Amino acid sequence: MGLSTNAPGLRRRNDLRAHRHPAWWAFWLHRVSGLLLAVFLPLHFWALGQALRGAAGLQGFLRWADQPLVHVAEWGLVSLLALHMTGGIRLLLIEFGDWSGLRKDWIAVSLGVALAAGMAYALALLA
Repeated sequence: MGLSTNAPGLRRRNDLRAHRHPAWWAFWLHRVSGLLLAVFLPLHFWALGQALRGAAGLQGFLRWADQPLVHVAEWGLVSLLALHMTGGIRLLLIEFGDWSGLRKDWIAVSLGVALAAGMAYALALLA
């Protein structure tokens, strides 16, 4: 473990230099945002189920959801969605296009779009 084979009889130690590259961080953020969104789904389905129980159940949930901490969580959710979406688009552009020389630029664009979407949602919450 920790060793790779490049040629028969030639072994070298892998190092952590790749973890400093922006593409590795983009990969990590895309995977973690996807996992966090998957954790959110059961709560979302539960909230939708409250609407099926009738108006009283939904109104109770909506009163709970009007708390400031829930609004902060909603902002986090929108930011995660934007981050995951732009990271996915970046991957599609890299995989299916001839964009190999622009990887760092696509990382910056995807993070910028995700940040802009999160900030726009935060401003909408304050208005």
